[in-house]
Amino acid sequence: MADIFALMLSAVLIENFIFSRFYGCCPFLGVSEKPATALGMGCAVVFVMTLSSALTYALYYCILVPFALTYLKTIAFILAIAALVQFIEMFLRRFMPALHGALGIYLPLITTNCAVLGAALLNIEQGFDFLHAVVFGFSAGLGFTMAIVIFAGVRQKMVFCDPPKAFRGFPLTLLAAALAAMAFSGFSGLQIG
Repeated sequence: MADIFALMLSAVLIENFIFSRFYGCCPFLGVSEKPATALGMGCAVVFVMTLSSALTYALYYCILVPFALTYLKTIAFILAIAALVQFIEMFLRRFMPALHGALGIYLPLITTNCAVLGAALLNIEQGFDFLHAVVFGFSAGLGFTMAIVIFAGVRQKMVFCDPPKAFRGFPLTLLAAALAAMAFSGFSGLQIG
């Protein structure tokens, strides 16, 4: 149980997908204007990243490894994640229209989120078993959610500042993201386990 907790803590804080690995920066910068939308995107990422970690693990070890097709893992994972997201969207549209309406644009955005693919590839690269792969996917999604919600709060506070003209708009957003990443780099020295 201690190794599961260490893996979770590492994925959320030490090796945060946004601030440490820089995976998923496009939705991080694009959807982090309001905390509510950031939380919606984060919850969708946690859900899809957890399911896709399980799916891609099974795909890799049940199909690609036995047939010596491991060199196709990246393209196979992309197709599997895209199919999974489409299946989830169809399921939600049919059986849970309120939740589908709440998630809105977030589900299609996740198809192109490199953090989801990164989690699937890291599961294989790190040699995780099924349980650890799913826990890592879930935890990496939690770390993504934490980062995007924190940054959305920062961006809301930036409305009240009066930066020099050269920093207004997107340059100030990038500077704030860099400072947040620097703050999270303080966790990189933690030794767990």
